Amino acid sequence: MSSFKVLCLSLTLLGLGACSLLNPFVDRRRNAGEKDMNRLYVGESTPQNPAVCYNYFTASLEDIQKLADEECVKQRTGDKAIMEKQTYFSCRLLLPNHIYFKCVYENEEDNKNEGNE
Repeated sequence: MSSFKVLCLSLTLLGLGACSLLNPFVDRRRNAGEKDMNRLYVGESTPQNPAVCYNYFTASLEDIQKLADEECVKQRTGDKAIMEKQTYFSCRLLLPNHIYFKCVYENEEDNKNEGNE
């Protein structure tokens, strides 16, 4: 096989593999083996406050919201994620942005809204 064909094949495989690197994910960093829950999680992402890394061009806000909602349910800290803030260029190279959420239960949000009216 010629070197040009090998180069084209390599670039094609690299391009296909890179697509999976662009999926948003929950940025949860932990201290491995830590027993103290106060020191287990590193950074701002905790079970009550998930932070999602994403790329604006490859992920919709609906996908990010769904991922955060699923994380709240998985961690049993709520059934809905409410967006609190967003930062830019604070995550990885291909997924440079963060959205920070707060997990709440659906009825808690309704109670807050009723109190504000």
